[in-house]
Amino acid sequence: MKKRLLAITFAVVFAFIGLGSSIIIGSTYMAPTSVVEAALTTNQTRTVQTKLKRWGYYTGTVDGIYGNLTRKAVRYFQSKNGLSVDGIVGPQTARALGMSISSDDSSVSNNDLYLLAKCVYAEARGESYTGQVAVAAVILNRVESPDFPNTIAGVIYQPWAFTAVNDGQINLEPNQTAYNAARDALNGWDPTYGSLYYYNAKTATNKWIYNKKTNVVIGNHVFAI
Repeated sequence: MKKRLLAITFAVVFAFIGLGSSIIIGSTYMAPTSVVEAALTTNQTRTVQTKLKRWGYYTGTVDGIYGNLTRKAVRYFQSKNGLSVDGIVGPQTARALGMSISSDDSSVSNNDLYLLAKCVYAEARGESYTGQVAVAAVILNRVESPDFPNTIAGVIYQPWAFTAVNDGQINLEPNQTAYNAARDALNGWDPTYGSLYYYNAKTATNKWIYNKKTNVVIGNHVFAI
């Protein structure tokens, strides 16, 4: 009887895990493909902006940054053309725009976008939208720096680099705002002006961080280089 109960318990547990939104094997994430869309490249974003501006949906600058104004324009275009209104240029919206965004064209994988959004949510979900983009930008700046690992996963999981990894909050599911912030950072928005570090001056305990040059303060975070 005990063996049978144990077998049933394991079956329920594995079934629950199978329904989960992500699978973690080491540091490799399998992102929920029904939720995550690959981020557009800067050139693809410029194409979207150019088309929407030409057709009267977008009034901003063609700068390659997928910010709130571009997202609103995409939603407006979607609503006027019988598309799902989510502000994301997925395959259907891209076809309606007359452009291709195949996975081969994307500069970042779904897994990278998912992990970046998870870190943004875990580290900065209480911050302003700009503050969340800023945290994502620091991660990407580190990827480009020779002083840090050269992948998003490598930067995020570098030992003791992020509090959210140490305390397990990295395992929380990101919301749409975190995804948007991650996309905007991937598309070139850096509110930190190239910062490689950020910290909360009220709670930071490592004194060495205070020796870093401050670039900007956004909400509760000091961004430094």
